[in-house]
Amino acid sequence: MKQMDRLIFAAIGYVSIALLSILCIVPFILIISSSLTEESRIVLEGYKFFPSEFSTEAYKILFKYPDQLIQAYTVTILVTLAGTLVGLFLTAMTAYCLSRRDFKWRNQFSFFFFFTTLFSGGLVPWYLMMVNYLHLKDTPLALIIPLLLNVFYIIVMKSFMSNIPEAIVESAKIDGAGDFLIFMRLILPLAKPALATIGLFLALGYWNDWYNALLFVSSENLMPLQYYLYKMLGNLDGIRKAMAGSGAVATTPLPSEGLKMAMTIVASGPILIAYPFIQKYFVQGLTIGAVKG
Repeated sequence: MKQMDRLIFAAIGYVSIALLSILCIVPFILIISSSLTEESRIVLEGYKFFPSEFSTEAYKILFKYPDQLIQAYTVTILVTLAGTLVGLFLTAMTAYCLSRRDFKWRNQFSFFFFFTTLFSGGLVPWYLMMVNYLHLKDTPLALIIPLLLNVFYIIVMKSFMSNIPEAIVESAKIDGAGDFLIFMRLILPLAKPALATIGLFLALGYWNDWYNALLFVSSENLMPLQYYLYKMLGNLDGIRKAMAGSGAVATTPLPSEGLKMAMTIVASGPILIAYPFIQKYFVQGLTIGAVKG
């Protein structure tokens, strides 16, 4: 009877996972198909899984200025790498301090971090501080610093490090190791699942960020990918509205819908490629604290 129950449970689990996988894959197939469909067909027939009239016009417009696209890609990759590594190091170090029971002020600091999640100083004071006092206007740091630390990630990392046995730290101290050496050589290797999980969240935040570029960047050399695509789409909509207002008729429709889908493919590609390499750590990180024994 137990064997039958296990088979039924396994069958239900596999079917559920298969359905969820299909629900995740189907929209992506639809995006790829729409990016390769003639704009007039999308307007008349809507989105389809197979292009009724094949067209690469959206990608031609997207790659019309390859130098600018490559520059935007380079900025986004460098900002994502630098921000993720530095943010992950600072998050882990902060969480380690807060998880140490011998740290006298850990409760006070924990309350201070939590208090910042309840109230905000406001957009205008924050902008003035970034521009007038930190002088981050049109600098790469303007794309890194705002997303560097997240209180939620600190709390998650602290919860994980709190489950690391204190005997490891105590034995290292007996052997003469200092706090920083213990953190680098013992705590970080044991915290790989949490580091991978939070690192993925940080990387996604940096990769998808366009708002900070909108506020602090005016130089095209510092324009990240998402903001570059946002401006390109805005320019295309502006051209279409200007043509409609002047009564001009385009020989071929501007592929605004297809361009949106092509932008999605170009912007999400690197993240989809990177995810399988950290998937095993990501799954372990999601199950932190799920089972205790």
